[in-house]
Amino acid sequence: MLELLNTDTLLRLWQGLFVTLEISFISIIITSIGGLFLGILMSFKNTYIYAFCRLGLEFVRVMPLLVWLFVVYFGFPRWFGWDLSSISAAIIVFSIWGCFEMMDLVRVSLQSIPKHQYESASSLGLNTVQSFVYIIIPQAMRRLTPMSMNLLTRMIKSTTFAYLIGAVELVKIGQQIIEFHNKNDFAPFIIYGLIFFIFFILCYPITLYSRKLEKKWS
Repeated sequence: MLELLNTDTLLRLWQGLFVTLEISFISIIITSIGGLFLGILMSFKNTYIYAFCRLGLEFVRVMPLLVWLFVVYFGFPRWFGWDLSSISAAIIVFSIWGCFEMMDLVRVSLQSIPKHQYESASSLGLNTVQSFVYIIIPQAMRRLTPMSMNLLTRMIKSTTFAYLIGAVELVKIGQQIIEFHNKNDFAPFIIYGLIFFIFFILCYPITLYSRKLEKKWS
């Protein structure tokens, strides 16, 4: 049973984990920047900007991630002539999804700031940009951080969908190892158990830290 956990298996799982982390981290960076920007824009309550952001949010929520992956990976090269790898397509999809989800969290966080804080900033002679930079955003970040961490763990776990468009990430590598050892009845239990443990190690500390911040700042 333990013959599966040899150097070659662990090395291949590490390679798959590297691809999973690559997709996750790049998507998270884009999500953090893009979501914050869109959330601030949405809070200005411009009719056209709000309509665009709301429409984008509904699109990413209504359409399953798997459909988005297929549309981008198979559709974009055909429609726009883009030569996308499976990893690039996954990053695009998770970044778009993450940006709009983060945007909504930013919007909620900004709207939770009491109105008198905006009035206080105005009474101090601060313009709109200065009010957001020095007063509103620092307070909103305390509300946003725990919620955004939950989103980030969802993004890490959702990268498992990428194998369906050919990305050789952790789950795909696990499947290949199981197929290679198809005569070993314990192979699925051991390999998927190990993959579960890896994702647990990646996500659980973030969840714990999120809970700690939520209790500290509540």
